[in-house]
Amino acid sequence: MKKEFYSNGKLLITGEYLVLDGANGFALPTKFGQNLIVEKGKNQEIKWSSFDADGSIWFEDTFSFADISNKIITKKLAVRNTLIEILHEGYLLNSDFLNQAEGYSVTTQLTFSRNWGLGTSSTLINNIAQWLQIDAFVLLNNSFGGSGYDIACAQNDSPILYHLDNDKPIIEKVNFKPEFTKNLYFVYLDKKQNSKASIAVYYKNKNKDLAQDIAKNNKITSAILNAKTLAEFSFALEKHEAEMSSILEMQTAKESLFPDFDGVIKSLGAWGGDFVMVVSKENPKEYFKEKGFRIIIPFHEMIL
Repeated sequence: MKKEFYSNGKLLITGEYLVLDGANGFALPTKFGQNLIVEKGKNQEIKWSSFDADGSIWFEDTFSFADISNKIITKKLAVRNTLIEILHEGYLLNSDFLNQAEGYSVTTQLTFSRNWGLGTSSTLINNIAQWLQIDAFVLLNNSFGGSGYDIACAQNDSPILYHLDNDKPIIEKVNFKPEFTKNLYFVYLDKKQNSKASIAVYYKNKNKDLAQDIAKNNKITSAILNAKTLAEFSFALEKHEAEMSSILEMQTAKESLFPDFDGVIKSLGAWGGDFVMVVSKENPKEYFKEKGFRIIIPFHEMIL
């Protein structure tokens, strides 16, 4: 009874934060993701092992079916508690996975470093949803919360345009294969962001003119998707950064970290950490390495 599931990682190019309120988000599923392997166990318990991309175990524990069904939370064990919460919500949606089983041995394997912010949680939630045969968007909403664009990326192998309509996820596959992808790179800032904390800051600072902000975002997103040249694409990205900088009352990544860079730098997802997208006519690897940023991934190596 060995079952294996896989989900893609994600990068949100436009609509960060605003996607929570119904704005269009342009998102790219990544070549990196996470596997989940389920095998038969015993004693009405789950033995869980989670491996990082380098093969090291970053989490290992055993919990009983009762821990899950009753949501038994233990102080100071954040990862265990989070996992129990997700599995408990899964149990509420499909109790058969515990009621009709003897036990499980579960292994997860990331193909990206869990510090990269490419969707350690979203790929896990989507994999668990596949295993339990439940709706991943409902499981996300009942556990972590969020817009769900990352779940959409987990489930799709092409670029998507994503928005919420009365809290219902609307996913449109889009064509994004411009010639200038050879000028696009992703640079890891090595500042892992807490998505929940970032979302809380957004809601605290949210502009009263939300409808206007969403309209601007959607117009810029359309321009980015329809850009025919690198110059058009770069102009739209810079406009998006300026708009979000104003909304969040934060400096852009370029202003705060790379003011002398000859090119465009676009924050992705939660501002201030994880990856940025870089637009450069020349290979920018040496520039970023001199600044101390050593993980620079070309577009074609990152994106499906």
